[in-house]
Amino acid sequence: MIKNKLFLRALKGENVERPPVWMMRQAGRYLPEFMELKAKYDFFTRCQTPELAAEITVQPIRRFGMDAAILFSDILVIPQAMNIPFEMKPNVGPWLPNPIRSQKDVDQVIVPNIEETLGYVLEAIKLTKKMLNDEVPLIGFAGSPWTILCYCAQGQGSKTFDKAKKFCFTQPVAAHSLLQKITDTTILYLKEKVKAGVDVVQIFDSWGGMLSPEDYQEFSWKYIQQIIDALKEEAPVIVFGKGCWFALEEMSYSGASAIGVDWTITPENARKFTNNKVTLQGNLDPTRLFSPPKVIKTKVTEMINRFGKDKYIVNLGHGILPNIPLDNVKAFIDAVKEYQEPK
Repeated sequence: MIKNKLFLRALKGENVERPPVWMMRQAGRYLPEFMELKAKYDFFTRCQTPELAAEITVQPIRRFGMDAAILFSDILVIPQAMNIPFEMKPNVGPWLPNPIRSQKDVDQVIVPNIEETLGYVLEAIKLTKKMLNDEVPLIGFAGSPWTILCYCAQGQGSKTFDKAKKFCFTQPVAAHSLLQKITDTTILYLKEKVKAGVDVVQIFDSWGGMLSPEDYQEFSWKYIQQIIDALKEEAPVIVFGKGCWFALEEMSYSGASAIGVDWTITPENARKFTNNKVTLQGNLDPTRLFSPPKVIKTKVTEMINRFGKDKYIVNLGHGILPNIPLDNVKAFIDAVKEYQEPK
């Protein structure tokens, strides 16, 4: 029985004494204890070794006491399992030597057996649950099919993902075939994660904002909707689309338990576009954590007052940056824990 249910209660839209708080990428590179492990083990070794992944997941909870843990992993473990051999290249990031650019390439992509190919993630979940000892809920995640396609067709990170978009616009049949394979794999993967013990799942559509509203419907949203439909009866689903404010209204009717928003939209507009009918999560600019702790606390309190304490999860508008001072992270978390509704 989970002791701190604040996060789960907020996802249900219940009245709470204060909103819950966690941070995207909280298990990671801003923590000195993480950097010690990074010096010893390469990126995918950390992802693929259950003991390391579990330890990294629990590190921020030990230090700061967030209201939820998020499993340390990566969105690219899914394409790796699908016969798409991503590696993490120093000073480059995700790297695919032969990007997917044709129907022939798509034909080589498989929908894998999750236990065989991603069993290490399921083991990491079980170990993490033991280490958390029911203190807080555990979030499992996946990238959206569109965001995964971006890396598969581009071959690496990009500011524009022009090659990925060109693939979709010039070979839509092949693109949709790949998107469906990624969707099918993601559904199987998230269902196994729930069985292994995660309490909530989040879909990261990091590159959804690269598309026009019309293209977003065709190449991203309809696949995310399939995932929500398949998972929503098994666990709460959070959808975070960076730069996707234009889709917020549709997201609010999707069956997702919460919608993440980035810092480019006001709390008032986020509530308006979602008709105040769904829990929202976000949206402090991660770079704001460079501000002095006193300013951070003021900004966080203002943010909660503007969103309202109910149907709200405090978070950043994207992942925490690697060089944020620990005292500033503490100020962010403490501001939420100390929050009192204005009289």
